[in-house]
Amino acid sequence: MPESVGVIGAGLVGCLTAIALAKRNFDVTLFDYRQDPRLTTTSDKNLRSINLAISARGIESLQYVDKEISERVLKDIIPMHGRMIHDRAGNQESQNYGLFGECINSIDRGVLNNSLLDEVDKISNIHTKFGHKLSQVKFNLQSKQSCTFMADSSKASYDFDFIVGCDGAYSTTRSQMQRDIRMDYSQEYIDCCYIELYIAPAKVHNTEFNGPFAISPNHLHIWPRHNYMLIALANGDGSFTSTFFGPWSLVESLDTRAKIQEFLMSNFPDALELIGTKQAVDAFEKNPRGALMCVECKPYHLDNGRAIILGDAAHSMVPFYGQGMNCGFEDVRVLMQLLDKHEGDRTAAFAEYSQKRHTDLVSIIELAKNNYKEMSHSVTSNLYLMRKKLDTMLGRLFRDKWLPLYTMVSFRADIPYHMAIVIEQKQKKILSYLQAIIIAAMAVGGLGMYKVLRRTLKNYK
Repeated sequence: MPESVGVIGAGLVGCLTAIALAKRNFDVTLFDYRQDPRLTTTSDKNLRSINLAISARGIESLQYVDKEISERVLKDIIPMHGRMIHDRAGNQESQNYGLFGECINSIDRGVLNNSLLDEVDKISNIHTKFGHKLSQVKFNLQSKQSCTFMADSSKASYDFDFIVGCDGAYSTTRSQMQRDIRMDYSQEYIDCCYIELYIAPAKVHNTEFNGPFAISPNHLHIWPRHNYMLIALANGDGSFTSTFFGPWSLVESLDTRAKIQEFLMSNFPDALELIGTKQAVDAFEKNPRGALMCVECKPYHLDNGRAIILGDAAHSMVPFYGQGMNCGFEDVRVLMQLLDKHEGDRTAAFAEYSQKRHTDLVSIIELAKNNYKEMSHSVTSNLYLMRKKLDTMLGRLFRDKWLPLYTMVSFRADIPYHMAIVIEQKQKKILSYLQAIIIAAMAVGGLGMYKVLRRTLKNYK
C-alpha cells in the first residue's frame, strides 16, 4: 500500500510538489484554503499582482518532474531578452540579460497556477481539497501525522505518513512544526510598498512587436528613479502588468488625487500615456498596497521524515531577482533527487535537504534584497554601465571561465546560488582593478582615449 502525504497549499510550488510525489507512487492529497481559483465564482484567488519571470532553474525543475507537463504549462511564456530602461524624458535603452541571447520569460501567475491545477486533475493518485484551511497538526513519531482543517465552518481531520508544507510566507505548517522542534526563524519586512497598475493592449496590431503591444514585449521595462521605480512585464493578450515599488512613507504622503497625478506626471510621463492618467491615479488610490517580506528559517524538516517545508514557507524573498518561484521549483527538484538518492528514505533525504539547501536559500534571499538597488538606481549609473559592459565582454571572450552573476543565477541551474556569489566576489575584484585602470587611462588620454573605450564597449550591452 503506498504511503500517504498531505501537501498543504495548492499554489505553484504545492502543485509541482504534488505532481512530483504522485509520480513516485505516493498517495497525495493537496489542500488549499481557497476555493478552486479556476472557478468564476471564486473571488479570493490569493494571487499577488507581480508577474512572474521564469528562468533556467524553474524551467529545468519543471522538465525534471515531467517534460510534457512543462511544455504544456509554459506554452504561453513571452521571452524577455533584457531590461528596457526608461528615463524621465521617455528615452529607452536596452540592457541585455544574457551573454549569447539567453532570456528570462514572462508568464501570468494565475495562468500558470491554473495550468498546473489542470495537470493535477489528470493524475489519479492526487486528491484535491479546496476550501480547507489548516488549523492544527499533531506530529507523531510512531503513528501518522494528524491534520485538522476548517472546512465550511466545520472541522475535518486527515491522517498522513508525512506532510509537505507549501503554504507560503505565513505558513501554518511551519508554525505547527515550530512547536515540535527548535527552529531558527526570522521575518523581515523591507521598507517597500508595491501597487499594481495595468497597461491595456494596443488598439491596433503593432507589426514591430508582432501583436497588440504598445511597447516591446521582449523586455522587462523599468522606470528607475533611485529610491522608487515602476516596472512592466508583458502578457499574452498584449497588455502589461505594471508594478510600482517605493518606500511606504512616499506612498502614504500621496494622500490626494492631485498629489498622485503630479507625482506620476513628474516621474513617469511616458508610462502615464500608456496607462492613462485617470486609470493610474485610480490604481494608486484604490488598489491594495502590498508589503514585501523576507523569511528565513532552519531546519526545514522534522526528524523521522514526518514533515518538510518548501517554497515561500521556508524562504520568502522579495521579487527583485525574479527567483522566488524559480527557487521554489528548484526546491522540489532538489528534494526529489535526494529522495531518489536515498531510495525513498525520507529521514535521510529530509535531513540532507536541510543541511545542504540552507546556504543556497540564504544566499538568494540576500541577492534579491540587493538587486532592488540595482534595478531602481544602479542601472542609471555610468560606472555601473561600464562595469556591466566589461563583465559582458569578459564573459563573451572567456565563456565558461568568466560568468556574470546574473548569468549564473538566471541561466545556469547547475551552479548553486551560494557558489554564484563566491565566484562573483572573485570576479568583482578583477573588475574593480580593470575599471580603475580604465579610469586612470581616460584621465591621462583625455577625449581620444574616451572615444576608443566607447567604440570598444559599444557592442557589449
